[in-house]
Amino acid sequence: MTITLDIDLCIQQLKQCQLIKEQLVKQICSKAKEILTLEDNLVLVDSPVTVCGDIHGQFWDLLELFKVGGECPQVNYLFLGDYVDRGYHSVETYLLLLALKVKYPERIILVRGNHESRRANINYGFYDECVTKYGSINVWKYCTETFDCLPVAALIDNKIFCVHGGLSPQLSVINDISKIERKTEIPDYGLMSDLLWSDPDKIKGWQDSPRGIGYLFGQNIVENFCRRNNIETILRSHQLVNDGYISFFEEKLFTIWSAPNYCYRIGNVASILEIDENTQKQFKVFEAAPSETRNERHQYQSFPEYFL
Repeated sequence: MTITLDIDLCIQQLKQCQLIKEQLVKQICSKAKEILTLEDNLVLVDSPVTVCGDIHGQFWDLLELFKVGGECPQVNYLFLGDYVDRGYHSVETYLLLLALKVKYPERIILVRGNHESRRANINYGFYDECVTKYGSINVWKYCTETFDCLPVAALIDNKIFCVHGGLSPQLSVINDISKIERKTEIPDYGLMSDLLWSDPDKIKGWQDSPRGIGYLFGQNIVENFCRRNNIETILRSHQLVNDGYISFFEEKLFTIWSAPNYCYRIGNVASILEIDENTQKQFKVFEAAPSETRNERHQYQSFPEYFL
């Protein structure tokens, strides 16, 4: 029996942290792929917009984020990746964001993170969660197919470069991002891999990353990149920040982190960044959703430090 997709009903159910039927997941992912495929590797975004960092399956904290920042579509959102893995509700988290993308394609931008990857999912929770909740790998397959369609980066008002991880020695001119073949599993090396895996550090130039993939890059790299491409600021996520956000290199780069009390044990706060129509920035810091709003009964495992 074919089930007709009612996207409003799906969003309503997902906001209650209720699983939707597998057939509906397939339809949402199919429609999302159609929409995402039409977006460029580098999505051009107009302000006002609210920028968000890693979510990592912390569903109730995603709802808290919307309480703090406002609901979509009243507010335009740009998410910088890592929607899944480690949290207890990666399925509901990612499907809610995909459903919002289907309903409001111009109001929410979803950029790919390093965890939107089959290899990461198998090791860090999303694969197991899909199999446990749906009894097969089908939902995981539908979702991972959409991962391959997610844009690589975004550019706000042609002035603010947004990416999950960082820069790459292979990226001189920002338009080179358009040459990436993004509809694939994240490679182990190369421009796409670097953009999703690299980190800023207090160094000069480039160094190999201790993560074993991507690079560390210093202030001179950021300044040269911004000058060459007429960029004012770089926004990225990818690294836990106890205070929710942190600035680097005289505010040329900011790390935004949107998963409070990460892994349900770190105790950090989270943040989102509101950028108004005049490109003025305001961080909003928030804590984890109150315990009485949650339904978390899982024993959590620890992961290597470099993957936190």
